[in-house]
Amino acid sequence: MSFRWVVCALLLFSTTVNYMDRQVIGYLKEFFCTSADKGGFGWTNSDFANVTAAFTAFYAGMTIIAGLVIDKIGTKLGLAISLLIWSIFGILNAFAGSLVWMHIIVRSAFGIGEAGNFPASIKTVAEWFPKRERALATGIFNSGSNLGAMIGALFVPWCLIHFGEQAGWKMAYILTGLAGLPWLIFWFWLYDTPARKAGLSKTEYDYIHSDDEEPSTAEPTGKVPWKQLLGYRQTWAFFFGKFLTDGVWWFYLFWLPDYLKKQFGMTKHEVMLPTFIVYGIAIVGSIGGGSIPMALMKRGL
Repeated sequence: MSFRWVVCALLLFSTTVNYMDRQVIGYLKEFFCTSADKGGFGWTNSDFANVTAAFTAFYAGMTIIAGLVIDKIGTKLGLAISLLIWSIFGILNAFAGSLVWMHIIVRSAFGIGEAGNFPASIKTVAEWFPKRERALATGIFNSGSNLGAMIGALFVPWCLIHFGEQAGWKMAYILTGLAGLPWLIFWFWLYDTPARKAGLSKTEYDYIHSDDEEPSTAEPTGKVPWKQLLGYRQTWAFFFGKFLTDGVWWFYLFWLPDYLKKQFGMTKHEVMLPTFIVYGIAIVGSIGGGSIPMALMKRGL
């Protein structure tokens, strides 16, 4: 098998862990919002929304900074540091107690770590894949976001049932936080940029760069100011596309289990099937959508 697909598999795994870790809180909402006299935290919907909003705000803001840092230190170290930060603070969620402000602080730091996954992964794809395969490779590793959510749908309810709610919510955070650490071993062992990767065949190296522009026809390289980037219609098309779709996606991640329970009276077990269907369809869309640009480019578009 070509080594670039091993790299894609590593990115798939990190993205799966990334979303599994962030998905935990969605399946704990019912417990957090249960009154204290019934064993819960007594949070309101607004309390829960504030915790998730703090995570999302830090995640969004730090994505740009994470991209800048990863450009400086490289994808290998950048993605490893990102996973280490979000794993540590994912585990620390278990020790935040019932105080909303403590969860906001820990969840914000957790968002800082998680922000590095996609900038690093997308840059890794750019380093390891020719242009005609990049959308497919991105679609494959991005499907890890759905796999992580599906695993969370099974794992978190199991923790609450197996360990009991008082210990189960903590174990859900701890065990999912630990899940990414073995990945670091394989990442440092297997990954490097194509130019530095020992044992990479010349055939694959040439293929990775097969659709690079020739020096004679390429545009001059150099720093591109942000003003210039914001002047491209493509930038704003992508920005508004994400703005319109991500609200729905984040609703699925944080509110779907609770919505299904309250709107349709489903139990912890019953919410598994509809959430599986939602994320299963998203996997098909992610990989299928990623294959479309490659098919169009093969036709000369």
